[in-house]
Amino acid sequence: MRTLRPLPEGIRLQVDCLRSIPHPLAQMRERPSVQDILFHQYDSSPFSEKVRVCLGIKKLAWIAVDQPVIMPKPELVALTGGYRRIPVMQIGADIYCDSQLIVRELERRFPEPTLFPQGDHGLAYANAMWSDRSVFQAAVAIIFGGLGDKVPAAFVNDRTALSGRSFDPAAMQAAVPHMDAQIRAHIALLSDQLADGRRFLSGDSAGLVDANGYYNLWFIRSAFPPAASLFERIPHIPEWLERVNAIGHGKRTEMNREAALELARSAEPIESALAPRDAEFEGKQVTVAADDYGRDAITGLFVGSSEHHVSIRRNDPRAGQVVVHFPRIGFSVLS
Repeated sequence: MRTLRPLPEGIRLQVDCLRSIPHPLAQMRERPSVQDILFHQYDSSPFSEKVRVCLGIKKLAWIAVDQPVIMPKPELVALTGGYRRIPVMQIGADIYCDSQLIVRELERRFPEPTLFPQGDHGLAYANAMWSDRSVFQAAVAIIFGGLGDKVPAAFVNDRTALSGRSFDPAAMQAAVPHMDAQIRAHIALLSDQLADGRRFLSGDSAGLVDANGYYNLWFIRSAFPPAASLFERIPHIPEWLERVNAIGHGKRTEMNREAALELARSAEPIESALAPRDAEFEGKQVTVAADDYGRDAITGLFVGSSEHHVSIRRNDPRAGQVVVHFPRIGFSVLS
């Protein structure tokens, strides 16, 4: 059982990042295009890190639009219609919510280099449900249980509102021994996959499964470094982490939030196709909401869908006409 140690002085905590901090290596983008990837994120966001690794695998240029860690987020909700979770991707007047759909859209628009070097599209997307839910929840308990009363009250109150239930670091602290064991068991699966000497989880080239496996360990190591001892001696894991870290994040520049709104106003959403089984909903007002946490209802006209996504059109005084896209998995649609 790991003994909780006092937080070393000088550690930069995820919970301290209650304002956007400019990335030290990024430059401001002077002439943005409606085709540019605008990535609404903050640097300490774990789900943003997953997407940043994918951007690195694809060697893409992108523009960081840093959002606050806690509410209010007025520019973000102007684009999304009320969805507040991070990250969100914007390309012109098309707004993509949730990391699973962001990754899918990046692969559609920029197929090479692929995120699926072994052709394991379905399994890799399914693997994200494991990392985004089971592993992430264990990581959250370990980090915030370890931080305890050092977590700012503003952050606690915000995450309580986001989750719809008490966000209680003291309760998480009681769960830390169990979650330590859980995270080690999850990481052992990654170690087993790497045991034959492969460089990455699916072979010689990195892919989505590496981003999925990596970001929660990155989150633990960057937000509460003492807990990194849970995986630093597991066979094959430290070397694999270094290989994924070396991929980088592609080419990053910066844009302020108001400029992102201006870009949305100047653009037109792309044409959306509709799945035949959704024909009865075309043009009708619907409400979309996440089914786990951050269940803010977003209302708009149903304009597009597939087996993997739904799209609604909405108008906002600040953002203009936009189409907001959500994944099917994890989101409900009500007419």
